[in-house]
Amino acid sequence: MSGEPGDEVPGLDVPVGMFEDIEDLKAAVARLTAQVTALTGGGAGQQGEALADGAADDEAAGGDPEDEEGDPPFILLLDSPEYDDELRGLIEWVEGVLVPGYLAEPSADARWCHLWADHTVAVARLHAVWLAWQELTDPASCGYTGPSVWHRDHLDPALRELRSPSGPFTACTKGEYQIAHRLPGLVPSAWNTEA
Repeated sequence: MSGEPGDEVPGLDVPVGMFEDIEDLKAAVARLTAQVTALTGGGAGQQGEALADGAADDEAAGGDPEDEEGDPPFILLLDSPEYDDELRGLIEWVEGVLVPGYLAEPSADARWCHLWADHTVAVARLHAVWLAWQELTDPASCGYTGPSVWHRDHLDPALRELRSPSGPFTACTKGEYQIAHRLPGLVPSAWNTEA
């Protein structure tokens, strides 16, 4: 039957790069599968089997399970000395990139506190913006539109909140003749029932 004209296999011109793309997609699926497995607590089978399978998936994906633990979590969830290390990195970024590049002269409508690291709300918001910046300024992972997304979705809203007249820097001023720095008071919490 193989000699009949209808049994011929058509010639396909497949670009060589497509095979590389398929392999990249397979690796990405393997990485995501390993992450889902790790986040959901493994899966069926004994604990040793789940660990062995997860390690095999990570090796196949070119990843190391310990690398995932190295990603910095949100700064307010850290304790010392991790908090201090993360804050040092954040201060370097804010003072080296954000302040000179994005913050014009402060005014009554756009406040900025030179002691911003004393304001917990500012640390939290700026850390979130910094984490997004680290991810969205890498063309390898986000393409060339990442910086635009970072500006629109992260930087602009955070600066609007921080520098607004009702933001955390409301009572802070730094002028030619006056410097004032006041942290907001603590709000009573329902969790604290001290009498």
